[in-house]
Amino acid sequence: MTPKNIGSLWMLVAGFLFGCMGVFVKLGAPYFSHIELVFYRSFFGLLLVYLIMRQQRVPVATRYWRNHLWRGISGSVALVLFFYCITVLPLATAVTLNYTAPLFLTILTMVVYKDKFHLPLTIAITAGFCGVVLLLHPTLQHDQLLPGLLGLISGFLAGIAYLNVKQLGIIGEPAVRVVFYFSLIASVGSGIGMLFDTIHSITPQGLAILLGLGGTATLAQIAMTYAHRVGDTLVVSSMAYSTIVFASLFGLLLWNEMLPLSSWLGMAFIIASGVLSLRLSPKHSESPQE
Repeated sequence: MTPKNIGSLWMLVAGFLFGCMGVFVKLGAPYFSHIELVFYRSFFGLLLVYLIMRQQRVPVATRYWRNHLWRGISGSVALVLFFYCITVLPLATAVTLNYTAPLFLTILTMVVYKDKFHLPLTIAITAGFCGVVLLLHPTLQHDQLLPGLLGLISGFLAGIAYLNVKQLGIIGEPAVRVVFYFSLIASVGSGIGMLFDTIHSITPQGLAILLGLGGTATLAQIAMTYAHRVGDTLVVSSMAYSTIVFASLFGLLLWNEMLPLSSWLGMAFIIASGVLSLRLSPKHSESPQE
């Protein structure tokens, strides 16, 4: 089996586990607030990543704390909004809105690196946002305008976070350190947020859900990291959209979330445009000049 195929398989595993993470977020909604779920997911990951850093002898200290701060803030807010949307929207809808991040990443990359938009890329991005309109149309009819827009904002902020991750990679920051600081900032931020709301006690059922949430999220991150390490970047990034497929199946099987045809068509548009934008956008190996 070629490295490209191995990378694709690992990304499928990651997509399945990210779909499972969404399931545990939705299952945890009756027991915890979305802020609490973000905290437990982030803190669990923080502990595991720190152990990995110790094993790999990667120092915590960094010269690029400003870059990590911006990545951590944008990624943390995106995660909070994403988890909130999962608790109030159909699972497939919430996941798809968050997966508009590659569209926003493409636009942000073009702006930051001062690249010119060409016709195929412009068509791909436009098709993606047409898909967003189709996906949100039934949502708006059910008076869920705010959660739908917050889901779209989560995708935008995730795009900013991915751009920061891209720039941190260019300047040579180890991936495990990037994940560590994101988990740290998300843990601290959500921990402070919990102080302004009710902190729910952890029941045996709640503990099982939290363990499932932390375990699937962390294993998904590991599988995704390995997929990018051994596989072709474009192929692996395209396979990341398998999360939407798994989330759709889980929503249908567990909560009978029947989406109208327009929603499925919108999801197809978003997936196709995301894959195309990843393939058509310019590639960079240098940081943008100030």
